[in-house]
Amino acid sequence: MMTPGQLLLACLLDLVIGDPRWLPHPVRLMGRAIAWYERMVRPVVRTPAGQRVAGFVLAIGLPLTAYMAGWVAVKLAGMVHGAVGYVMVVFLAVTTLAARDLADHALAVQRALEAGFLEQAREAVSRIVGRDTTGLAEAEVVRATVETVAESASDGVIAPLFYLTLGGPPLALAYKAINTLDSVVGHRAPTYRHLGWASARLDDGANWIPARVTALLLVLAAGVVCRSARIARHAWRILRRDGRKHPSPNSGQAEAAMAGALQVQLGGRNFYHGVPEDRPLLGDPQELLVPNHIRQAVVLMMTAFALAAGLAAALRLL
Repeated sequence: MMTPGQLLLACLLDLVIGDPRWLPHPVRLMGRAIAWYERMVRPVVRTPAGQRVAGFVLAIGLPLTAYMAGWVAVKLAGMVHGAVGYVMVVFLAVTTLAARDLADHALAVQRALEAGFLEQAREAVSRIVGRDTTGLAEAEVVRATVETVAESASDGVIAPLFYLTLGGPPLALAYKAINTLDSVVGHRAPTYRHLGWASARLDDGANWIPARVTALLLVLAAGVVCRSARIARHAWRILRRDGRKHPSPNSGQAEAAMAGALQVQLGGRNFYHGVPEDRPLLGDPQELLVPNHIRQAVVLMMTAFALAAGLAAALRLL
């Protein structure tokens, strides 16, 4: 378990240092582990049933391994010295949070758009979304970025903090393993239909509560940032009306709240590997999407993060 001071320090360090590429990061190790497992399994497991079993083993094995690795690291560090254990807990906690990294990627898209470099903006947004970005108009680049900020506010920021509060770095690392599995093998590509089914279902379950907490925090953040109860009420109305329209049981929650807070409309047609996919429309088009909406989305995400950090620290005091 983490103390309130450790939780707040981890959140502050995430905002200050983000995700330096030179620093070893558990998520990158998890990605390599998944790739290794897939290389080992594919040649020998060819039937759909066999791949589903292999997918189940992967979905259970990687989070369990991540949990145990985190537990052992914290335990061994604490045995060396109390201060070393304290630092290890905070360090591992920081690696599970991604608020600064998300903000940096999103604002890079905005800067490119405001400078008139649409192609550069498309390239920047391609690093944080799964959809095709070639040929996207400016408004579609903005929409893709805002949707990603909203969705990642849940699985990259609030959900890890939720699990840090419940079970410290080991549980948060297990959650990051689940989320990484969903990103790598849990999508709808035919190649992963069977191998990724368990990872996708596990991610849905792990994110069910955090996604709804994130949506509520974004509604509160809208009221704080805009200093307007009217905007907060509008975000709440859109959340209740549109939050369940998304094909994902979780993604629509934060996206609907964000759409309401910004008074824009999200959703619509996306292309994945050249294949169109129509997503339900979330929110009302009271304002046209422009680059500044990216900054506003980041501010809302950061405000929700601050609210969540304060709440988490208060809960650890109980």
